[in-house]
Amino acid sequence: MVARKLSDVLTTLDVEHIADDEFMATQLDNAAHHIVGGHLAAQALMSASRTVSGDRAAHSMHVYLLRAGDARRPVHFEITRLRDGGVLSSRRVLARQDDEVLLEALMSFTAPLHTFEHQQPIPDVPTPESLPSVQEQLRPYADEHGGHWVRPQPLDLRYIDPPPRLALDRPDPSPRIRLWCRPAEPMPDDPVLNSCLLTYMSGTALLETAMVVRRTTPLTCFSALIDHAVWFHRPADFSDWVLSDAVAPSGVHGRALTTATMYNRTGALVCTATQEIYFGRDRRE
Repeated sequence: MVARKLSDVLTTLDVEHIADDEFMATQLDNAAHHIVGGHLAAQALMSASRTVSGDRAAHSMHVYLLRAGDARRPVHFEITRLRDGGVLSSRRVLARQDDEVLLEALMSFTAPLHTFEHQQPIPDVPTPESLPSVQEQLRPYADEHGGHWVRPQPLDLRYIDPPPRLALDRPDPSPRIRLWCRPAEPMPDDPVLNSCLLTYMSGTALLETAMVVRRTTPLTCFSALIDHAVWFHRPADFSDWVLSDAVAPSGVHGRALTTATMYNRTGALVCTATQEIYFGRDRRE
C-alpha cells in the first residue's frame, strides 16, 4: 500500500491480532520499498496498546530501529508484558520480518492521576490560517521529481519556517522548523490512534529539521532513523491544528539529534519527541 491519503495510514495502524500478544501489520510502500521508521514505531505503539487495560494511556516509548525491512511485506509484532503495576504498565515490543528483528522498543502506559501539573508555554507563532499550505509554498518547484513537492499528503502542513526544499535556496538555514499540522481528512476521536498518529508525524517532522541544517532534502541524501523516543503528556486534539516546534541541536559522526515539542491549538503541551538520524559518511565533494 502506498500512502496517498490519511485513510491509508489509518488502515495500516489497525494492526491484526494473530495470536496472544502477537500482531501483524501491512506497510506503506514507496519507490525504495523502505519501511518508514516513524510509521513502524506507530504500529508498534498500537500493538502494545492493545495489551493494556482501556484506562491506561501511553506516556512514553523508546524505540531502536535496527534494520530497514521491506515495505512490500507485512511486519510481525511480538509483545512481552514486563509489568502491570498499580499505575504503570510496561511492554517490550519486537518487530520482525522472518528471522530479522527490525525494531525493538520499550513502552510504558499509565492510569490517569489527578495531581499537580505544569508545562512550558506554547511559542508565539502565526496562526495556521495565516500560512499557505506546503503545496502552495513549494509550487515553484512543482516540476521537480515528478511533482513530489506538491503531491497530496495525509497531513495538512503549514510551515512557519522554510521546509527543506525551500531552505536550500536560503543563505542561512535555521536549525529550527515550526509547523502546524492536522489530518487532511476527518479521523476518529480515539486517544490511542491520536498518539500513534503523533508518532508517525514526528518521524518526518524531526527528520526535516536535521536536513535543513545539512542543506539537503529527503530526495537528495541517504538517511535512516536509528532511535526515536516520545513522551506523551496530554491527549492530542486532531480535530484542530497541532503545532510542532523542532530543533536540531547536534550533528556528529554521521548522526544528527533532533527534538520537538508539540502543542494543541489551545496551548496544551501534547508531547516531547527526540530522535537520532544516521546520514553516514559525508559524500559531498
